[in-house]
Amino acid sequence: MPNRLTGQSSAYLRQHADNPVAWQPFDDAAFAEAVRRDVPVFLSVGYAACHWCHVMAHESFEDPEVGAYLDEHFVPVKVDREERPDVDAVYMSATQLLTRQGGWPMSVFLTPDGRAFHAGTYFPPRPAHGMPSFRQVLEAVTEAWATRRGELEQAADAVARAVAGQAEDLRTALAAGAVPVPAAGDGPDPTAAALEVLLQEEDPVHGGFGGAPKFPPSTVLPLLERIAAGPGGPAAEQARGLLGRTLGAMRVSALFDQVGGGFYRYSVTREWSLPHYEKMLYDNAQLLRAYARAAAREPGRGDERTAAGTAAFLLRELRLPGGAFASSLDADSPSADGDVHSGEGAFYVWTRAELAAVLGPERGTAVADLMGVAAGRAQPLHPGRVLDEEEQALWDAARPELAAARAARPAPARDDKVVAGWNGLAVTALAEAGVLLEDPALLLAAEEAAGHLWEVHWDGGRRRLARTSHAGSAERSIEGLLEDYALLAEAFLALYRATGATAWLRRARTLADAAEERFSHPDPDPDPGGGEQAPGRVWSDLADVPAPLLAAGGSGRAQPLDDVTPAGAAVLAAVLVELWALDEDEARARLVPSLLGPLQLLARRSPRAAGRALTVQAELGSAPAHVVLAGGTAEDKLEARRAVGPAAVLGTHVIDADAPGAPGAARGRTAPGGRFTVYVCRDFACRAPVHTVAELREELAAGD
Repeated sequence: MPNRLTGQSSAYLRQHADNPVAWQPFDDAAFAEAVRRDVPVFLSVGYAACHWCHVMAHESFEDPEVGAYLDEHFVPVKVDREERPDVDAVYMSATQLLTRQGGWPMSVFLTPDGRAFHAGTYFPPRPAHGMPSFRQVLEAVTEAWATRRGELEQAADAVARAVAGQAEDLRTALAAGAVPVPAAGDGPDPTAAALEVLLQEEDPVHGGFGGAPKFPPSTVLPLLERIAAGPGGPAAEQARGLLGRTLGAMRVSALFDQVGGGFYRYSVTREWSLPHYEKMLYDNAQLLRAYARAAAREPGRGDERTAAGTAAFLLRELRLPGGAFASSLDADSPSADGDVHSGEGAFYVWTRAELAAVLGPERGTAVADLMGVAAGRAQPLHPGRVLDEEEQALWDAARPELAAARAARPAPARDDKVVAGWNGLAVTALAEAGVLLEDPALLLAAEEAAGHLWEVHWDGGRRRLARTSHAGSAERSIEGLLEDYALLAEAFLALYRATGATAWLRRARTLADAAEERFSHPDPDPDPGGGEQAPGRVWSDLADVPAPLLAAGGSGRAQPLDDVTPAGAAVLAAVLVELWALDEDEARARLVPSLLGPLQLLARRSPRAAGRALTVQAELGSAPAHVVLAGGTAEDKLEARRAVGPAAVLGTHVIDADAPGAPGAARGRTAPGGRFTVYVCRDFACRAPVHTVAELREELAAGD
């Protein structure tokens, strides 16, 4: 049985293509081989930027003796968790049930039909710290399979029931606490309850939420922004303060790469002083959007600088030929003979001596003091506070020199796998940042990436979206998840807001329709009292659930909670709300409650895991705003769009009524005699039309 990982879209899988292990991708053929040979499947799950995945690969999977033993007694299957989050989620649940812990690399032993019966994470090459060696684990499982097969089958059945029961328990608990999604002004406000919990969970000393490890709260930032932008009052003021403190803490911390821009995955310490150095596309896209929006709403706090640095990082280090974006940069740097800058985080840290060598003794010492570098230690550079004018000038002069010197070090590896949903996040962020930061290059990058995704990932004939691609070729065997369809549709809507080009609107509609077709079906047991608020749809994260995942206890039902990216169901709800506002299509609005879930319960128990759904609910309470342009010249319309300014991406659609495929909100908005005419509309009602950009500015000011 040959190693089948050559040519895979995932860099993580390709990294294992030369192992002396007959690795198989997660597919029907691998499990059919296990059935034919009647041997267990050894499932190894990781990702390209995972440090301990590399360690175990070097120690065990590159060992010919280990490889020969694996091939003889198992069907070894390798999975990139970023490419197959469906596989990762089911078997992570099993691993946590079996071991009370989880992490990557994840090592799971399966029956030939896919049920888990033994699991762990990293196993060392020799017994250490109370852990058996990986070879000992393999031999023990092999012996048990040969001599105690019935016990393993019973254990596999119990784990599968527990995995299924765990998901059902969550659904039952959520359903027990569910209340209908209230209309605006009807019933308790879940966003108020969520804000109260978030204020209690804030770290009052260091900012952010919780202790160590501390992650960027990317998916809850839009909720805070939405509350802060709402009607004045204590809630808006509290949300504005919490959002400002959180963004402020991160931008001066070691979580942000002060030299090269962009954010690392998380901080090992509560005070944001020691990052885990992998850089992920999904983190940086979401944080770029948050900082660009913050810069537009409250200029002068440093958010613009952070947004610009993050955007520059994306374009410089993650952008691929064709315009799409790579998934991640590794935490590790490759070793070089005698080079001290190899290993985890080595590319990014500095000693005082190194700073002095680049900047000279006096400036080097000043920068080391400013950026918190202690004597005798290599550390990431970060001030931990806002710099004054003189300090900022010192750093602005030093940073390019340090960036040039750092570029000579062995650079971390890049995973060139293109993930559709994560690229959707990047397109949304760049499109908005291009307008908010007044940087046309960012908007152009967003359009190029979106065009690439549509051309490469979308199969119009089959109406299918591929989740991943590599080197311009889509991995058609892996269909996108609900989050991929939703995040890419949201990206196309962001481009429509930013450019007014109706091609993006048409593509957003296409993806929204395909998502409804692929990921929902009528509820077999609808709530008879649900009425219009419950249209009776059940949603899934997967269009088709592979047989091994079903055997292992998976169901494919839509996950209501955010993870490192927002829940796909919540993003699709946001897309449908926006399309409803644009096209005045009530059928889309009626689908939203079935996607949002029990917001009252989530708001009080886990608002950080339900930020996107709560944001959508808050948006339902606000009136859609449109500026509809008709007649006149292209220059007239461009000037009108400029007059609307940042509001064009922050909540007010600028609609060209004369464009082919203009949305329904433009219906009936005409230009008598071809004269340039502008309608300012809110909540599906328009004021008297005006005919000059100056009058438009007056109308917008009056609306504020």
